[in-house]
Parts: sequence; C-alpha cells; structure tokens
Amino acid sequence: MKRILVVEDDQVLREELIKLLNSNQYDTFGLTDFSNILESMLANPYDLILLDINLPLFNGEQILKDYRSVSNTPIIMVTSSMNVSDEVLSMSYGADDYITKPYNPTLLLLRIEAIFKRIDKSYSVFNYETVRLIPDRCVIEKDNECYYLTRNEMLIFKYLIMHRGVIVKREDLMRYLWDSEEFIDDNTLSVNISRLRSKLVDVSLENVIVTKKGIGYLLK
Repeated sequence: MKRILVVEDDQVLREELIKLLNSNQYDTFGLTDFSNILESMLANPYDLILLDINLPLFNGEQILKDYRSVSNTPIIMVTSSMNVSDEVLSMSYGADDYITKPYNPTLLLLRIEAIFKRIDKSYSVFNYETVRLIPDRCVIEKDNECYYLTRNEMLIFKYLIMHRGVIVKREDLMRYLWDSEEFIDDNTLSVNISRLRSKLVDVSLENVIVTKKGIGYLLK
C-alpha cells in the first residue's frame, strides 16, 4: 500500500483528502503540526506528498525547494491560486504535478495514479554498498563509472540484492531466471555466478557472494 502525506493546514480539506485517499487504498497521513514542516516531511518514508503552497509560517514552494535538495519523493503541489507563475515556479523547483482548489477528486486520483505508474515503469535503482544496480540498462554504477552486465548477471545480482542477508536456493534463482523467459540449468547458473563475481571485483566488491554448499548463495 502506497504511503501518502498530506501537508494541508485547512483541517476540513485535510480530512477530506485523507478520507478520499484512504478509501482508494492509499495509506494516508495528515500533518497537523506546521512548526517544522520540512523535518516532518523527512521524518518518515512516503511514496508521495500533497503539499499546499500557502502554509502558516512557511511558503510551500520554498519547502519544496529545500525538500528537493535531499529527497526525490514525488510531490503534487496543491493551491487555491490560479496564478500561472506559482505553477511554473513549483515545477521549476521539482514538483511532479500541480492541482488547484477546489480540486476534482477523480482528477486528483488520476494524477496520483499517473505518477505511480510512471515511477513503476521507469527503471528501478538498487543500491548495494558503494554501487547502484540499474536493471533497465544492465549496468552497475560506481563513482559515475558504468560497468556492464549481461542480462542474466543483472537478474542474478538484482535477486540477491532483493534477498540480501538471506540464503537464496539455487533452484529459486534458476526459477527466477526461467520465469524471465530464459531457461537456465544448474551449470549455466554456476557460470553466470562466476562471471558476476569477477565483475563485482572490478567495483571493489570482492567475496560478497558467498556459496552455501548444497544450498545456494548469500549476498553479504
């Protein structure tokens, strides 16, 4: 369930938004203390934030700008103003979308859904130690340098990262690769593991894949 934070000082509107989003299967939270808005936004992980521009003590656009310096969580700006300059400034500061009050509930839900779909369709990035795995490009990135993997090597590394600290059975890995439309037998898996290990050495990740004899592999 996606987590959404509503940063809206109008209690009635805030509660309406929370009710609307909860009824559409979003886990929604409403900010009620506006003394430290930025800190509150960063205090917990959220999948999306609805941020009002006109807030007590602070300007929502400045909060957006400050937040963008430390987080890429999607933000939809919400305002009662029809001022085009507000929309332009919000988007230039990193807003993902912009909606005016009184908002159309269906339109708001569609915009939220569109953001999540865009995120899901874009490449995911998996962080591990000092590197990033970018599956859609079959690349390991370290210090702005790219190290290319084969598709199978990428899938193996991705699966191990997703199950880091847990022993992954060889048959589970083969099933995962096979479900990805390519049949992998036991010998082919061993070859791919060996090649992946060699490429991990190139990014200073030596001996991070541990063989558990007779069972499978463990990513430290």
